[in-house]
Amino acid sequence: MKTNKVLGIDPGLDRTGWAVVEDNGPAGLVLNACGLIHTAAGTPLPQRLEEIYTEIRKVAEVFAPEAAAMEEMFFLKRALTMSHTIQTRGVIMLALHQKGLSINAYPPKRVKMVVCGSGSADKKQVQRMVQLTLKLKEAPRPDDVADAAAIAICHLKTSPLMAKISAQQKFLDKLKEAKKQQVAALKSKLR
Repeated sequence: MKTNKVLGIDPGLDRTGWAVVEDNGPAGLVLNACGLIHTAAGTPLPQRLEEIYTEIRKVAEVFAPEAAAMEEMFFLKRALTMSHTIQTRGVIMLALHQKGLSINAYPPKRVKMVVCGSGSADKKQVQRMVQLTLKLKEAPRPDDVADAAAIAICHLKTSPLMAKISAQQKFLDKLKEAKKQQVAALKSKLR
């Protein structure tokens, strides 16, 4: 099944960027909406996580995407930052799961490769390519929102191929199982 509308998310406790990107066929990819969920640093962690959870659920309800995509975890320098990001991803995944969305994760280098043609593209390059791909007058800002749009673009560009690969694998698995059953039936006849 081809996905036409994706909610891209760049998760972070302080700032979670989100973008809803739609594939309009020959017209290309279009940005439906985007935004930033910012939680205040002095607020208790459970309250911040609840705010992110609630906002992501609202975005999913309002824009009704068919799938969601977010950035995979990669190395982080500070253990506390990593812990908060993992918890943030958890509440986001829960909100998306409760809305019935498939959740896809992409490493930052793959997103940059798909969107920019280079896995080592910098933030400005990502913003510029998102702007060009979505035919926007200005690059999305801040970086978190541009990254969320890039993640959605990555999913829309790679999901058709991944669906074909998955369908082919399912077919091969069925073929393998049928062959196994034929061999078992033949062995039982020979006994």
